[in-house]
Amino acid sequence: MMRLIRARIDSGALRSNLRAVRTHAPHSRVMAVVKANAYGHGLVATALALAEADAFAVARLEEAIALRAAGLTPPIVLLEGVFSDEQLAEAAQHQLELVVHQEEQLAMLERFGAARPWSLWLKIDTGMNRLGFRPEGFAAAWRRLSALKPAPRVRVLTHLAGADEEDGAYTAEQLARLAPLIEGLELELSIANSAAILAQPSTHADWVRPGLALYGLSPFAGRRGVQFGLKPAMTLESTVIALREVLAGERVGYGGAWRAARRSRLAIIAAGYGDGLPRSLPSGAPVLIGEQRAPLAGRVSMDMIAADVTDLPPLRVGERVELWGARLPVEELAAAAGTIPYELVCAVSQRVPIEMSGLGA
Repeated sequence: MMRLIRARIDSGALRSNLRAVRTHAPHSRVMAVVKANAYGHGLVATALALAEADAFAVARLEEAIALRAAGLTPPIVLLEGVFSDEQLAEAAQHQLELVVHQEEQLAMLERFGAARPWSLWLKIDTGMNRLGFRPEGFAAAWRRLSALKPAPRVRVLTHLAGADEEDGAYTAEQLARLAPLIEGLELELSIANSAAILAQPSTHADWVRPGLALYGLSPFAGRRGVQFGLKPAMTLESTVIALREVLAGERVGYGGAWRAARRSRLAIIAAGYGDGLPRSLPSGAPVLIGEQRAPLAGRVSMDMIAADVTDLPPLRVGERVELWGARLPVEELAAAAGTIPYELVCAVSQRVPIEMSGLGA
């Protein structure tokens, strides 16, 4: 069946990016973050491609269960933990590792009576002010987890709020809050996200938690993943479904936001916000047709966009179009839309089929 739009995922690029992460953090183990459908790349297929990771991390219980159902046996960490006794029982059944970040989760573990020791990650809030025990509550939480029977394996993590900031000042503040809490404790520690892995070696610790970097993208404004030895794994491509001639002065699309300055040719492309393209992409943002760029003409609609192809060689219906990928960086499109690359790849909708190449190669 002909697919008008598809997301092609290069499993070789995923594996290359995992190797690049290990090069940047050679003394750390890698917890591959595959939450949010592996940042839009396909949860199970991406995890299979990244099978050499030391562990996986997801946000929700359903994601972890899907990985286990696919036969994946490495450690899987629930970054948000669990929120009911029923979820805790499921986590035990699937041998998941839990992040513990609030009092209610401590109480659930204390009354559960596990048949085997838990592997737990105690989260300290060092300045993100989202999840985690505040520094003054860390010692008590540590004691309570350590007292569980059978004795669990307890490790510590924190999350950096400003690792993508060039001066590193806020990261230094967070590390300064963390250091006295863990001094003298024999424990494994995880701090670094993608930005910290790439730019702040002092944060690497025992475990790193790459997300965006695994997909070949840069977490830094104005920089691209290739600058860090990464390869973009996703190519979002579509199809020209119609060609139009418009006269000088005619307007195009909803609201007539684009007006032809001359007699123009437009390519109508099967892609819109129903597929995950941000409506905020402005006229002039590029798409790639063949080897040449063409600027968007008018607003992104639900199912279609228009590109001005007046200056391109003659086209035909059925031409393939790269919306982003190795030749048209998603970082560039994100900047044009006034957002971040995380949002673009995660927003690829369920109606866009994902095709993984080279799995198992």
